[in-house]
Amino acid sequence: MELAANKWFSSWFDTPYYHILYRNRGDEEAQEFMQNLVRFLKLPKDASILDLACGKGRHAVYLNKLGYSVTGVDLSENSISYARQFENENLKFHVHCMCKPMGEKYDAVFNLFTSLGYFEDERENLESILAIKEEIKEGGWGVIDFMNVKKVINNLVSSEVKTVKGIDFHISRKVEDGYILKDIEFEDEGEEHAYTEKVKALTLEKFLYYFDIAGIELVHTFGDYHLNPYDEIQSDRLILVFR
Repeated sequence: MELAANKWFSSWFDTPYYHILYRNRGDEEAQEFMQNLVRFLKLPKDASILDLACGKGRHAVYLNKLGYSVTGVDLSENSISYARQFENENLKFHVHCMCKPMGEKYDAVFNLFTSLGYFEDERENLESILAIKEEIKEGGWGVIDFMNVKKVINNLVSSEVKTVKGIDFHISRKVEDGYILKDIEFEDEGEEHAYTEKVKALTLEKFLYYFDIAGIELVHTFGDYHLNPYDEIQSDRLILVFR
């Protein structure tokens, strides 16, 4: 956790405002994705799953309800504190940076909803991939669910205002030095707030570069949560299935 302790995502993701802004993320869609994914991977009911960058645990909790033994980890202490209310014998949550191996192996390792690419240092993206490889059991699976950066960049909305729970979030976006930047400014209870989300625009080609160095085999690519084929222009997501 030390590597990322003072970086922007440590503070922004740990605020209540992050969860307010993104509160409409669809649980139904997330659950359907998990059903489709475990069915495709043919994971047995006693399989162990590591959910990297699990946030408040919505994927992990649902996977556990499907019968899997799940470990969720995230850098946000507030998110993990919230998720721990759902813990049971087969569902555990920990504060942990994905760029370091957990020290245990799992039947599947999931990194979902564009939770990679936040590091300033490119080396830490590769270290995260290498850590995932270390965490996968022999014959197990890794899955990275990332935005399709080519479609995102082609359809970038430069500025907008989103009002959520009475807060006007002023959002502006741009592409700079290989990163997609989202500036978020708002006022709440007389106090001004400003954050910038900065995500590396990781393309399929870049992931293949990481995988080649890590010695990882890409087995399938999907373009949405229904597991339709990936199209670099039309697809909403870039879902990588590897081992």
